[in-house]
Amino acid sequence: MNAAVLHTFGQPPRFESFAEPTPGDEEVLVHVSAAALNPSTRLLASGRHYASQQQLPSVCGVEGVGHLDDGTRVFFGVWRAPNGSMCQRTVVPRSFCWPVPEGVSDVIAAALPNPSLSSWLPLITVARLSRGENVLILGATGVAGRLAIQVAKHLGAGRVVAAGRNPDILSVLNKLGADAVIGLNQADDALAEAFSQEADVASFDVVLDFLWGHPVEVLLTAMTRKGFPSARAGTRLIQIGDSAGPVISLPAMALRGSAITITGSGVMPPLSVLSETFAQLFVLAAHDQLHIDVEAVPLADIERVWTRGDLDGRRVVIVP
Repeated sequence: MNAAVLHTFGQPPRFESFAEPTPGDEEVLVHVSAAALNPSTRLLASGRHYASQQQLPSVCGVEGVGHLDDGTRVFFGVWRAPNGSMCQRTVVPRSFCWPVPEGVSDVIAAALPNPSLSSWLPLITVARLSRGENVLILGATGVAGRLAIQVAKHLGAGRVVAAGRNPDILSVLNKLGADAVIGLNQADDALAEAFSQEADVASFDVVLDFLWGHPVEVLLTAMTRKGFPSARAGTRLIQIGDSAGPVISLPAMALRGSAITITGSGVMPPLSVLSETFAQLFVLAAHDQLHIDVEAVPLADIERVWTRGDLDGRRVVIVP
């Protein structure tokens, strides 16, 4: 079968033939129709992730959409090496298959779960978002950030402020539910003032951070200034991604002088929670209540698109 085969960590996979997979106990064969090229997929293939496969060569991709032998269409997660999702056929645990309803295309179903879960799960498990609480999203112009706006609104957020670095995308985020936007490409003092002005309208109960790096430093500095509008129960900053930098300088005063809690996005929840979340995501997508822009790319072009990343908020989806 054809597959995106990884031979060396840190190098793009190659389009070539790979051995047909054989299902083991409690596994099923999936005929793959679409697999998203997520940032986590690239990270796993770099060898720098704690869950990176150590068996090479192996097929890239850890999730996708396809059909079982009985015709059931499912979203699936791959569990064991050397199997992956960027191929024509793979094997997965039966418990890692979730039905995809009519009204959701293969490429949308493949692209939607990963970036949606990056905000949905932290909001319900770590942040424990209450209805009416206000949310600031750092990195709202990326694929995951744009979905975070929609997810936060669906889960009951009151006011959602979207902060990002792409001015063209910022200008249309109100259509996805953002109540206000902040451009991050401005001088530190101006950015800190923008955070303060928006917090003055409605203080930030939850911050979803896809960026880390300098934008978070500016935010924390602003929040520790005298007079910055503070949330009654404090602000929960949930760290999700680090596309603006892997480290920050964090003065003690940033924590000691204000009620800020910084927490990681959390561990993977039980399968029952995942199943319920997937079901809700796909229902929302089927009713055109969750939007993600995708670009379908043939599997044969995997080397060409591997390092390209998401362009203008589009998620690349590999089609065998």
